[in-house]
Amino acid sequence: MAGGGFVAQSGGRNYEGGVTAFVIITCLVAAMGGLIFGYDIGISGGVTSMDSFLKKFFPSVYNKEKEERHDNMYCKFDSHLLQLFTSSLYLAALVASFFSSTVTRLFGRKISMLCGGLVFLAGAIVNGAAKNVAMLIIGRLLLGVGVGFANQSVPIYLSEMAPAKIRGALNIGFQMAITIGILAANLINYGTSKIKAGYGWRISLALAAVPAIMMIVGSFFLPDTPNSILERGHPEKAKKMLQKIRGTNNVEAEFQDLAAANELAKRVEHPWKNILQPRYRPQLVICILIPFFQQITGINVINFYAPVLFKTLGFGDDASLMSAVITGIVNVVCTAVSIYSADRFGRRILFLEGGIQMIICQILVAVMIGINFGTNGVGNMSGSTANFVLFLICAYVAAFAWSWGPLGWLVPSEICPIEIRSAGQAINVSVNMFFTFLIGQFFLTMLCHLKFGLFLFFAGFVVIMTIFIYFFLPETKNVPIEEMNTVWKAHWFWGKYIPDDAVIGGQNLKELTA
Repeated sequence: MAGGGFVAQSGGRNYEGGVTAFVIITCLVAAMGGLIFGYDIGISGGVTSMDSFLKKFFPSVYNKEKEERHDNMYCKFDSHLLQLFTSSLYLAALVASFFSSTVTRLFGRKISMLCGGLVFLAGAIVNGAAKNVAMLIIGRLLLGVGVGFANQSVPIYLSEMAPAKIRGALNIGFQMAITIGILAANLINYGTSKIKAGYGWRISLALAAVPAIMMIVGSFFLPDTPNSILERGHPEKAKKMLQKIRGTNNVEAEFQDLAAANELAKRVEHPWKNILQPRYRPQLVICILIPFFQQITGINVINFYAPVLFKTLGFGDDASLMSAVITGIVNVVCTAVSIYSADRFGRRILFLEGGIQMIICQILVAVMIGINFGTNGVGNMSGSTANFVLFLICAYVAAFAWSWGPLGWLVPSEICPIEIRSAGQAINVSVNMFFTFLIGQFFLTMLCHLKFGLFLFFAGFVVIMTIFIYFFLPETKNVPIEEMNTVWKAHWFWGKYIPDDAVIGGQNLKELTA
């Protein structure tokens, strides 16, 4: 049943309708697209820590890892080929995000989700049947194409379907699905590592087919968003869909906003060219810097290589995999905190608090590793010290999970007007994937050379990005996405880039729709 009407704050207009069961269900189904991304993030680190996997595909790494403990602990897993297994997916996702933006705009968000699920399924099959490194990489590239399509379409879908007052909570459902995927992968890795016959890694890789099938099936039943339907030239159908998801027939005000935004979008023939115009400067900068900062927090050091990292710090095989499970549980629980908080307290406060907490944790982790292993990588940790490091890493993961994790996807997806929305999201995804690729490809090498200073390296960037948020990101909670320019116009720095005719609402809206 629909709830009561809601008021969009921060200058937003009042729309009829409310939160319907229909929109909740469709957003939950769509958010499952995050499962494929999360499962892949979590599965690679556990698989690359399994002896049977390393012996078959990366024997040199296996031999180095089994050397005497007095060797440099920082460099035991330093292998560009091993890192390519993890990172190749994100290079493919980067390229795919540009193609998927066209599919998302021309054929709708749900078609893009379907394409992503099908290609991801093919990648899971190839990886599960892999006989050599070449098959592993080909499978990872296919998985990357699927991730590129899903990450392009799902956040846009969620932002367009959700009412403004719960847009944050529903959009963060995508990040929640990512964290559930990571946790599921960690649990599966822990279980398959116990298989004595040594084929557990095949099960771990092949089970990526499960979230792919869920996304494929879900995409068949999802309706398309009113924005997308209107964008493709079906106004009556778009209005009926808006009435259905808002639970009321009186949607004229919101529909007129959508129609006005769509009319503006039709005047833009080249979204990739137009997003470079000064009037879209705030959106362009945010869509580049937010995903860059999200990755430079160093979170994927934990997501990709948690078992490897814990083994480097002296945890045993079982303990390293179980520690990854613990961080995965923390990730899920604290993402739920963000779902509760984003639309109540706003985006800015979560960004800022999360940044400060991550800085403190990274500095302390660097200090603890430095004390115990020094610069030559020789040493060990006592049980109590290792547990304290695990606690710090969990506190770091918690801070990311309720701040930069979900908000890094939410904010870029909600700030772009419809005429550049697909291009803006493609930039967001591609920048995210590019720096995810760099982290995946070079972390183990950076750990070998920077040693404990690597955590100080990431902490320095978290300081910079926290300062950026404080000065340059306005609050966007409860603002309908068609009226987001009112926020930029009121900002002390970005306001000079936003022309008056770009602000939809009140008299400007009447002029546009006259």
